[in-house]
Amino acid sequence: MMIKQNFVEYYENSIKHNWELPALSNYQGETLTYAQVGLKIKKFHYLLKKNDIKKGDKIALIGKNNCNWAIVYLATVTYGAVIVPLLQDFSKKDIHHIINHSESKLLFISDQIFQKIDANEIKDVETILSLDNYSILFSKNKNADANLIEAEEYFSKNKITPSNFKLKKVDNKELLGILYTSGTSGFSKGVMLSHNNLAANIHYARHNFIVHRGYKIVSFLPLAHAYGCAFEFLWPLTKGCHVTFLGKIPSPNIITKAFKEIKPRIILSVPLILEKVYKTKIKPVLQTKKIKILTKIPFVKQIIYKKFLHSIKEAFGGNFAEVVLGGAALNKEAEIFFHKIKLPYSVGYGMTECAPLVSYTPWNKTSIFSTGRIIDTLELKIDSDDPYNTVGEILVKGENVMIGYYKNEEATAKAIDKDGWLHTGDLGLIDKNNCIHIKGRSKSMILGSSGQNIYPEEIEAKINSLPFVNECLVVEKTGKLHALIVPDYDFIEEKGIDSEGLEFEMINNRNILNQDLPNYMKISKFEIQKKEFEKTPKKSIKRFLYTILSNN
Repeated sequence: MMIKQNFVEYYENSIKHNWELPALSNYQGETLTYAQVGLKIKKFHYLLKKNDIKKGDKIALIGKNNCNWAIVYLATVTYGAVIVPLLQDFSKKDIHHIINHSESKLLFISDQIFQKIDANEIKDVETILSLDNYSILFSKNKNADANLIEAEEYFSKNKITPSNFKLKKVDNKELLGILYTSGTSGFSKGVMLSHNNLAANIHYARHNFIVHRGYKIVSFLPLAHAYGCAFEFLWPLTKGCHVTFLGKIPSPNIITKAFKEIKPRIILSVPLILEKVYKTKIKPVLQTKKIKILTKIPFVKQIIYKKFLHSIKEAFGGNFAEVVLGGAALNKEAEIFFHKIKLPYSVGYGMTECAPLVSYTPWNKTSIFSTGRIIDTLELKIDSDDPYNTVGEILVKGENVMIGYYKNEEATAKAIDKDGWLHTGDLGLIDKNNCIHIKGRSKSMILGSSGQNIYPEEIEAKINSLPFVNECLVVEKTGKLHALIVPDYDFIEEKGIDSEGLEFEMINNRNILNQDLPNYMKISKFEIQKKEFEKTPKKSIKRFLYTILSNN
């Protein structure tokens, strides 16, 4: 079953109807109208055809959020090719592996990242183009330069207008993109998302998020993530909004500065931004003796709360109707406070495998600590005898659920059962309002503070290959990653290394490891264990024992 709204038609219609309006901007940089976006898409389609790119061929894309990134993405998917967006944080080895694994034929890459890679190690790519200026960085095709010139000349002679602008329809059942949840060889999971998956997300957002033609949106979440891509970029463009990209993941100060200048109508964010406002600006004030006394007086407390609410609204531009949070859980202490002052925020729930939305409810209709109700393009069930009181795994089925994992039938079969239910790996309950309350994770995946998926097994595989390490576990402690290390004591004794020497070797190991990991996966501490980890009869480490200990 497919939704009736076609993904490509959303963009054809929006470009035609919003022709003169601003569509995309780089913060403090260039702005493109919907007309210019349409022209650039058509030029790229011509270029792809001249480069013998066919429907279904893969095109890899890596670089910071900007207009060029957005154009390459839109041109690729509206042509019927398959986009493979990579996170900038991936290492050189991971970039090579993903591009090769995906069998990408073209690569668009920022000049800075191109300096880190080896073009000769990328097998199937015919041409590498600069994401900064679309120049050719590497090509096996002798006519690559001529194709670029020919595309420019063709469209200088053939003008496009709202009346003749047309995009060829791509069926919603077709593959749109492959999103890699990790980069390391042996752990790669390329989530295959269809045009229907994204169209379902856009359809829901168009009917449930309050934005209108001409509204402004600030995009600062990574576009290579499903959340930022779907809701800070793809959906707003179908409504005639003006999206401004902040570039690389900016600091909270840059974000709030941009909010004050742009005054967005809706804000999509990870909880970290709001939590920092609470922790650094609000909590210190609440803990002063004077405020503690004043907040015990009911009418004074309400005045103080209104001032806090006003200051938060102003910090986020003063024009927003709602802040929609996703990608990680919101700190409960902060959530209680935001709920008290009636900040218009809501927490949604999603995963890459659902492109990404699973649940959401507007701020004034949701339950505190919940992630809202299941969206109308999905079904949900809790794998529990009593889903209102007994925690069980969250299962979903419907239009948002991925096709599967690219070239990984075994992982696909584990994730999606024979009845079509996606096993999310998340544990939860539903309440009397049918809102979902997530209680934990049945998988070992760790969720980073900015919503990144961290798979401890891939880090452990790297650590286990380091000198003097027998076995290890990666756990989260107070928001940081720690590695619990059982050293190879026999080898250490053989080498005559004392406890000080062991500490030195482990510090050296950690430095070597972190050089090969993106920032959000770096290990802050190696903790040496005196004895081996407890194991099951199959000799698997009882991971849950150490996860529980790390959180206490």
